[in-house]
Amino acid sequence: MQLDIDVEGWPTGTDWADLAWRALEVAQEVEPLLRNERLSASLLYTVDEEVRTLNREWRVKDRPTNVLSFPMMSRAELAALSPDGGPELLGDIALAAETCAREAAEKGVPLEHHAAHLLVHGLLHLAGHDHADDAQAAAMEQLEVKALAKLGIADPYQEQHH
Repeated sequence: MQLDIDVEGWPTGTDWADLAWRALEVAQEVEPLLRNERLSASLLYTVDEEVRTLNREWRVKDRPTNVLSFPMMSRAELAALSPDGGPELLGDIALAAETCAREAAEKGVPLEHHAAHLLVHGLLHLAGHDHADDAQAAAMEQLEVKALAKLGIADPYQEQHH
């Protein structure tokens, strides 16, 4: 899978693109459907105001949020996708700098760890996972925890559950 990464308004000193590639690698380990080489996704590290605009336009929620995922295919379509053929856009992910930084501070974790968690979360959404009910949420959390452990990142759900 290919990522098209754009970084705007995030703190310097961290290789955010490298973090995205590492998050993709562990997401592919827990979700094999993401391994199809035809797939690509667009990833935007941006500021709260941009995410708020996207959230308002696409989800009719006039506020920033930590991560937005815009899947372009269903889980069934993804599962049926042959490894042979032209490129296929799986979807888009946007992360909001200020919201992510605030949440990381509240949780007492490095911004890089929180961003990695949100990237894995977003990639799993693109692969058709959801947390619409408790069972789905628990299954998705398990995949996230497993993926993050591969990066040496502690279980983000230990303290609280959403």
